[in-house]
Amino acid sequence: MRVKIILALSALSGLILAWNLHTMFDVTQVPDELNQGAAFRIIYFHVPSALTSFTGFYIGMFAGVGYLMKKDLRFDAFAAAVNEVSLAFATITLITGSIWGRIIWGIWWTWDPRITSYFVCWLLYVGYFMLRRAIDDPTTRARLGAVLSIFAAIDIVIVWKSIEWWRTQHPGPVLEIRGGGGMAPGMEAPLWWNLLALLLLASALVIVRTRQESMQREIDSLRRYAHAF
Repeated sequence: MRVKIILALSALSGLILAWNLHTMFDVTQVPDELNQGAAFRIIYFHVPSALTSFTGFYIGMFAGVGYLMKKDLRFDAFAAAVNEVSLAFATITLITGSIWGRIIWGIWWTWDPRITSYFVCWLLYVGYFMLRRAIDDPTTRARLGAVLSIFAAIDIVIVWKSIEWWRTQHPGPVLEIRGGGGMAPGMEAPLWWNLLALLLLASALVIVRTRQESMQREIDSLRRYAHAF
């Protein structure tokens, strides 16, 4: 059943992406942006990747809270899986943002508050996995990981609000849900379709990684049992 769910989620994600790519690059449906030209289409991967990472990080945080309340290592396995997948999408966000910045601003990186706060968020979750690898005891690892995950989630609020608090080089809100002026008719829908596709793909990856984390927990348990003799 697990394999069927993974295949179904992956296939549906691929179909949506393939159909949406045709829409995004059809200039009769999604014309070039007035100031940025064709380069603006990076938004269809940059923003959905960021929103997918935010969603996953908060799910991971709640899973960490679940572990602190229930002391059930299954919560920890799920938290580690979803945070790892979310970190991958956060990396995609940084890469696509740098490419976009190079095309539009002429530079790969700038220490803008929005970009810097997101980079700090990325570093926090890199540190989360470094911490997990450094601790052998599963309960200590789960407890400290949950605390760090809660702390890191606070930075996501700063990332989300930064373009409203500090108006610098990074563009202000564009989407209507953020209070922006919105995109031209027909140009915003592909963004939400891509978000759906990436969420489906992330869900499939989380299922795979959760199973792997559970197997690793069983291996660790057997190793400790063997060492006891």
